[in-house]
Amino acid sequence: MHKILFKHIDNSALIVFRIIFGFLIFMESAGAIYTGWIRRTLIEPRETFSFIGFEWLQPLPGNGMYIYYAVMALCGFFVMIGYKYRWSMLTFTLLWTGTYLMQKSSYNNHYYLLALLSAIMVFQPAHKYLSADARLHPKIKMISMPNWCALVFILQMLIVYSYAAVAKIYPDWLDATVAEVLMKSKKDYIIVGELLQQKWTHYTIAYVGILFDALIIPLLLWKPTRKAAFFISIFFHLFNSFVFQIGIFPYLSLAFALFFFPTKTIHGIFLRKKPFYDREEIIVPKYEKPFIAVFVIYFIVQIGLPLRHWFFKDDVLWTEEGHRLSWRMMLRAKSGRTTFRVVDAKTNVQIPIQIQDLLSRKQQRTVSTKPDVIWQFAQRLKRMYADQGRDVKVFVDASIRINGGALKQLIDPEVDLGSVKWHPFKHSEWLLPSHQENASEKSEIKNYFD
Repeated sequence: MHKILFKHIDNSALIVFRIIFGFLIFMESAGAIYTGWIRRTLIEPRETFSFIGFEWLQPLPGNGMYIYYAVMALCGFFVMIGYKYRWSMLTFTLLWTGTYLMQKSSYNNHYYLLALLSAIMVFQPAHKYLSADARLHPKIKMISMPNWCALVFILQMLIVYSYAAVAKIYPDWLDATVAEVLMKSKKDYIIVGELLQQKWTHYTIAYVGILFDALIIPLLLWKPTRKAAFFISIFFHLFNSFVFQIGIFPYLSLAFALFFFPTKTIHGIFLRKKPFYDREEIIVPKYEKPFIAVFVIYFIVQIGLPLRHWFFKDDVLWTEEGHRLSWRMMLRAKSGRTTFRVVDAKTNVQIPIQIQDLLSRKQQRTVSTKPDVIWQFAQRLKRMYADQGRDVKVFVDASIRINGGALKQLIDPEVDLGSVKWHPFKHSEWLLPSHQENASEKSEIKNYFD
């Protein structure tokens, strides 16, 4: 264990990764301001759907979220140049995790991954060379790092890709239905739009996706296939960047290749003027036992979390119980329509509501398909009328289809969701089973892709 974790290796890969990582989180934060994402997601909506249990996390009033993201962008820049590295990285991690937990309308597994990676980077000695900190405080300068610094990234990405591959092994993915549905919205793309509508393209996307996720880490680890795997990664991630437009994450994924190539290679390409470390000393820190305990517990949690959906009743594609934090990325297309009926508890008279006056268009799509968000909105309606001195019941008529399949009723319309408690570790009995008679297919459906 000491040799695996604490043997020192050249730190060129980590130094270069820090610079790339800082640049990418700077671009992600600044881009959220520039593209209007903050305005659409955190400022304009009247309601915010945070993770259940984190309702106290709400967007700052006025233009406060612009300042919030400007601070994150500044932290990214400081990480890139290595200035006040620990504090900058810690601040970004807390702010990014906060905005991740603050809203679910723009939920993305990649956002969760960035929160994990940012937390890992807080503890990395990534500012020990080619940094403002090392220039201001020469005593901290180092040309080596413990092996765990690279190993933690390799293990994290192995978990991510492995679970992503396994999650794709289900009928709608294997018969290319998911790829076909996802590509329909790409028909107007320049040059490749029509190509993306071909059936053979859909099968290629489906099976290359499984093979890439399952094999890319082993292929990068094995010297004979490492270069080929890297070039395949470039094509794969650039394709995802162009087709799915998922921000910095394809480029961040490519940056991880730094930890798979020999340290001598990375040193020779990027930091030739830096002395190369080749002594391979084993330096056991004083905090050895606590470190090993945290290291092991962290990866046990990372391996265990994506398995939790097996402990819930019914299909996770239907119930979404155990879907989040599980690397179930770009896995299905859901569409649906949800109607909320608010009834006065004393008179049984239905109270008309205009959902478009309460939710943004994007939130309306989320409320149409996500059981936990549907429950949250029912609770909001209950509280909203309680503030007016009225006791109401909230019933929900929700029908959804998965991957273009049959329309089915999601929620028991006889259950008052406004009075139902949320049980995070227990199946929600107000969710109807996935195997049922088809609901009417005459409803107008709005597509929502996840």
